[in-house]
Amino acid sequence: MNVLLVGGGGREHALAWRIAQSPTLSALYVTHVNPGFPASATLAAASTVDETVAVAKANHVDLVVVGPEAPLADGLADALIAAGIPTFGPQAAAARLETSKAFAKEIMDAAGVPTAGFLRVDRDDPADVQAAKARCAEGRVAVKVDGLAAGKGVFVCVTADEALAALDEAWSGRFGEAARFLVLEDLMSGPEVSVFGLSDGESVVGLPSAQDHKRIFDGDQGPNTGGMGAYVPCPLLDRDQVEEILERVHRPVVAEMARRGMPFRGVLFAGIMMTPEGARVLEFNVRFGDPETQPLMSLWDEDVLPWLYGAASGELPDGQPAFADEVALCVVLASAGYPETSTKGVAIPEGEVPDGVTVFHAGTRRDEAGVLRTNGGRVLGVTARASSVAEARDKAYAGVEAWSFEGSQHRTDIAHQAL
Repeated sequence: MNVLLVGGGGREHALAWRIAQSPTLSALYVTHVNPGFPASATLAAASTVDETVAVAKANHVDLVVVGPEAPLADGLADALIAAGIPTFGPQAAAARLETSKAFAKEIMDAAGVPTAGFLRVDRDDPADVQAAKARCAEGRVAVKVDGLAAGKGVFVCVTADEALAALDEAWSGRFGEAARFLVLEDLMSGPEVSVFGLSDGESVVGLPSAQDHKRIFDGDQGPNTGGMGAYVPCPLLDRDQVEEILERVHRPVVAEMARRGMPFRGVLFAGIMMTPEGARVLEFNVRFGDPETQPLMSLWDEDVLPWLYGAASGELPDGQPAFADEVALCVVLASAGYPETSTKGVAIPEGEVPDGVTVFHAGTRRDEAGVLRTNGGRVLGVTARASSVAEARDKAYAGVEAWSFEGSQHRTDIAHQAL
């Protein structure tokens, strides 16, 4: 099977690493440069929908795996499917589960999915603006930018002052048209868990749960980021509880999307908050998470391609994907200034990689002399696999020590809730 992987970040490195181990793979093509990609991968550069379709056709690709959300929002899956190329990732209409928080809430309401109460706000409607200010004045609200905001468009506010300031920030121009609409959501409390379901448009199979760490600083303090680390599986959910969430969340949503003529094919990633009243959906993503993919792929213990192709082609294999009965944990090394800015060009010492550790590249490049350098905010995802959370954590932090660079920052408490 010839496979084209779209994207070049840490998530895509993890996918490429696992796909390259598939016995059914004939050739792996990648649209972006990533110094960590397997040596067997062939660069087929493409940055637009039309370029990607052309590259897929020219290389007789049997499956396209789309990593990031932006190409899905731009209709890449639509164009590829129209060209007869199976694509892992939903078409643009179904991708609105991630690209529009208001749309996702509408679908959840229709499907009877448990979630928080909310208010949809149009900044161009004076009555909506007044309603938003009144709701923020009550406090205990999450102010969410409706569109894509690189994981930075959510403001969790306890006090009225925080909420009103968040409203101003959301409409400051920083988020552009993504903030034309907002969702103001009643604040929920409890630990967060990521639950993934592979869907072929009709059926859904579950993957192990994960727990991400969004805040930049230890103790879940500081601003939100794209994710500073994750581990799989999350001990807050056993297999039966994951299956219960799939039954209450993923399958009703997939059925509602099919009923509307928007079949969802790919991975539906639900951010779940475990509240005192039970599991509640915070948000949906329509692609694998970053950095959750790094530990998830580390534990995937069989050929991944039949599952990706089955979801893309509309017929998942029978049974369940096989995962190692172990723990995998990822610690993100970020550059100085992240998440507000990023520091590029800093040399990265390529230290020893301990046994059981894989270093995934998220924001790196090699200069003309072959020196590995930083090239973004989140730079590396140091990921360890072991028999326990504690052992995986110790291995990962040994890798962090060997690969830390000038100005690098990382959390020292990944998996603190599990330990």
